[in-house]
Amino acid sequence: MPQLRPKFITFDCYGTLTNFQMGPLAREHFADRVPAERMDAFVQDFGSYRLDEVLGAWKPYAEVLDSAVRRTCKKHGVPYREGDGARFSDAVPTWGPHPDVPEPLKRVAREFPLVILSNAANHQIHQNVARLEAPFHAVFTAEQAQAYKPRMQAFEYMLGQLDARPEDLLHVSSSFRYDLMTAHDLGIRDKAWVNRGHEPRGNAFYGFHELADIGGLPGLLGL
Repeated sequence: MPQLRPKFITFDCYGTLTNFQMGPLAREHFADRVPAERMDAFVQDFGSYRLDEVLGAWKPYAEVLDSAVRRTCKKHGVPYREGDGARFSDAVPTWGPHPDVPEPLKRVAREFPLVILSNAANHQIHQNVARLEAPFHAVFTAEQAQAYKPRMQAFEYMLGQLDARPEDLLHVSSSFRYDLMTAHDLGIRDKAWVNRGHEPRGNAFYGFHELADIGGLPGLLGL
């Protein structure tokens, strides 16, 4: 395995480091309105609408989730209830890391500056980051960048704040659609895909190292 020596290691947070529980929460919250045989499709569509909602101009994350919930309900003929969207945005800061994250992350942080670029609101992200237990050099949000991933503007904001070039980074994510495809397009050569099972393996064209979990990151860095 190659041993990379980036200037910064940049991470997606939700899904990659934090156990992002939108799907399980949707199953629980809509159990009384969505029949069991339609729940998989409902949850999948909820994820698709969340992606669609972040592709335009920035708006608060609570609005992203509320609109995605409304659109999913409309598609499935499910009644929307006031507060449905808030149930999801309020839950985000309470979620902790995947079990494999804290220990290897702390090992890597002894040798490399760690950075997060997250599709989050400023008031949410720091509660999630504190639960990761590792020290971070910087944490950047979509609210600060005024753009959500996968838009290039979000990554460009991070690069500007770090005074870094694309070749200075190793970007780590469990998502091709939100992170690794855009990272490739921006010239971030070193990328690691964490196979969390929520996306199929991406095309080799995008050039990435595959990790089963964050426990594989120290080895990629020669630690």
